[in-house]
Amino acid sequence: MNLSYWIIYILFIVLAYLVGSISSSIILGKLIYGIDVRDYGSKNPGANNTQRVLGWKMGLLVLLFDLLKGVAAACLVFFMPFKPETNSFVITQIVFGFAAILGHIFPVYHNFRGGKGVATLCGVLLAIHPFAVLICTGIFLIVFFITRYVSVSVIAAVTCFPFFVNTLFALWLEPKETFTVKVFSIVVGITIWLTHWSNIKRLYHGKEEKFSIKKALKKGEKVENR
Repeated sequence: MNLSYWIIYILFIVLAYLVGSISSSIILGKLIYGIDVRDYGSKNPGANNTQRVLGWKMGLLVLLFDLLKGVAAACLVFFMPFKPETNSFVITQIVFGFAAILGHIFPVYHNFRGGKGVATLCGVLLAIHPFAVLICTGIFLIVFFITRYVSVSVIAAVTCFPFFVNTLFALWLEPKETFTVKVFSIVVGITIWLTHWSNIKRLYHGKEEKFSIKKALKKGEKVENR
């Protein structure tokens, strides 16, 4: 690999970071409602806090955008003039995805005050291993239906991700890619526990807020009537 390859590689990493730094919740909140969602609720500019502050429609829009950021970052590898080899291809997707997640958590456009990067991470995982992500999405929905806690549902779903990657891996990727994604999946699971430590403490003390459809609908009505 020559110097030009690494220059292009680094430029794509920077591009992935810049893509991840685009925070739809902050931008839309300021443009449409004149508020910064980071000043309300949990002060996290993610989809969950957005639906609390701006209503379920905005929350859903932010969730979709953050997912697409992760997918877009991981798929930047297809636009590189020098296509990486098979195993390096997956590693490159992980590197680009990680850059986008860092951008979401520390957005250069928004004073480096971002969210937890869960939706963006899910977008990256969806691009790398969609089959396992679809199963984990089912787990998320089941746990959410039972508990009404978004944080518990996310932790349960992503914790299961390494298990499905390790057991169903042969159905999706080539054997020589196995080690890379196995390690990545385990790191992802640990990371989610760390980033949700404040939620875990609130759950322990009974202070974590459950998702309420009625509250979300009422919040949406109030926002639209501003």
